[in-house]
Amino acid sequence: MNYDNKPSHYYSKVRYEMLKYLPSDAKRVLEVGCGNGCFIEEIKKTHQVESWGIEMMPDEAEAAKSILDKVFTGMCEDFIDDLPDNYFDAIYFNDVLEHMFDPGSFLAKLKNKLSDKGVVISSIPNMRYHNELFKLLIGKDWKYCDHGIMDFTHLKFYTQKAFVACMKKRGIR
Repeated sequence: MNYDNKPSHYYSKVRYEMLKYLPSDAKRVLEVGCGNGCFIEEIKKTHQVESWGIEMMPDEAEAAKSILDKVFTGMCEDFIDDLPDNYFDAIYFNDVLEHMFDPGSFLAKLKNKLSDKGVVISSIPNMRYHNELFKLLIGKDWKYCDHGIMDFTHLKFYTQKAFVACMKKRGIR
């Protein structure tokens, strides 16, 4: 996949709407696909957390190292064994799982990295979004784009119901 030709804001967009899902008592946070660390930087403005990240783009990972406590550079699947068990109070996937070949298997392995009260917090594109459904059903078109729901780097597509089922199947809340 060619992630080098993404729009300039692709790795530095803060998902402000996702901040509210962080449990107030979270102490250790992992962001998979942390980009340049800007999302965790926002968390650190209001929460005292130990922050970890995984980012596959080397330049972005390098930038994140100045913000996060620990950053792994490369494919997230390669670092699952390097993460401590029963450790993270929150693991964020802000528009990441749809880029993975087998997100279900990765989530199943990642479950052991959550503390007893730990949660997975994820944002995914919803294929039931009316504009995309209109293009498919009425326009009879399935056109990939540089970013958004029909991002050309997406390997998986979900509806909310399908994603919830994926998580429940792995015992993740």
